[in-house]
Amino acid sequence: MKMGPAWRVPRSAYVHVPFCAQRCDYCDFAIAVGKDRLGDAYLDAMGAELATLGQPWTVQTLFVGGGTPSQLDTRQLARLLGHILRWLPPEAGHEFSIEANPDSLTADKMAVLADHGVNRVSLGAQSFEPRQLRLLGRSHDAAEIARAVERSKRRSAQVSLDLIFAVPGQTCAQWEADLENALALQPDHLSIYGLTWEKGTPLWKRRRRNEIQSLDEETERTLYACAIDRLEAAGFEQYELSNFARPGFRCRHNGVYWANWAYLGFGMGAARYVNGRRELNTRDLHGYIRRALAGEPTTFQSEELDPAQRARETLALGLRRSEGLDRQAFRLQTGFDLDELTAPALERCQALGLLHDDGLKVALTREGRFVADTIIADLYAGGRPSRFPLRS
Repeated sequence: MKMGPAWRVPRSAYVHVPFCAQRCDYCDFAIAVGKDRLGDAYLDAMGAELATLGQPWTVQTLFVGGGTPSQLDTRQLARLLGHILRWLPPEAGHEFSIEANPDSLTADKMAVLADHGVNRVSLGAQSFEPRQLRLLGRSHDAAEIARAVERSKRRSAQVSLDLIFAVPGQTCAQWEADLENALALQPDHLSIYGLTWEKGTPLWKRRRRNEIQSLDEETERTLYACAIDRLEAAGFEQYELSNFARPGFRCRHNGVYWANWAYLGFGMGAARYVNGRRELNTRDLHGYIRRALAGEPTTFQSEELDPAQRARETLALGLRRSEGLDRQAFRLQTGFDLDELTAPALERCQALGLLHDDGLKVALTREGRFVADTIIADLYAGGRPSRFPLRS
């Protein structure tokens, strides 16, 4: 396999499993509800798409997401992982992550995952509070979260928990309780996401009908600050705006996205990014299966970013990391000088105390974390944002 810089030659791969038992009320992902009967046909198609590589492609990180990969039965999980390991063999010391819902990660399924080298499980906990779980449209309860964590740890997998804050009606006390319940399970990693109101989702429609209200910005800021302080006090390092890890347990795969390095993507709705070209597979399940099995391209949308667009995208993603942007590395990767690309916005954000600049690196200050989107948009000004969603 021809090797090269990580931002050009992919050493990571994402594999998408779309099946879900139900659609959560905040979800706008590429999923398929009530289509489990197509599981084997989808795996046939996945095998066919992976085979377009022509030969096995060695990777350092793998991430199986969804959807709900744990919605597959044990036999199907084994088939999926067999396809992946055949065409995407991981290097020694690899990171192999999979997303799972607490109520569908059985002991048998966890055994299959571990036997195929999965060493990191990301559980969609979202909350431990019954009312919030119902409002979000989640099907599990707090006890099932604890059981899923225990099953993962029993098979020596690292455990990451996803939590959502700024849920309508959520109080600071409820959010603090969610954090404490999560910490009590001793995960290795926590992802903390503010609720987003995706157009067309059930939550978005309920807000339009004034049945529920979003929290005000000051309350959302307070909740985010609470998470930062509590998790840092518990020994977690905030290494990205929404992600916290115990030392040595950062998600290496997601780090590829934030560095704007190349990656492969397979499955319905999956994205790939190679040599500055971003491609997105069809989000239609039947269309994906038909195209892949017929040997037709599964891509339905693509774009070639020019050097300046790639540089601005690298800036927007890299500034999300706690270490920020290294000037020398940025120039090496993009060919652009960071100061020339962002002036005068860079100086303005520094003067406001939102960015820290030591001459070598530029990073968000604590205050800057609360208005990161505004800062990034200001620094990005002048560039055309990609029409593809950037994974975070």
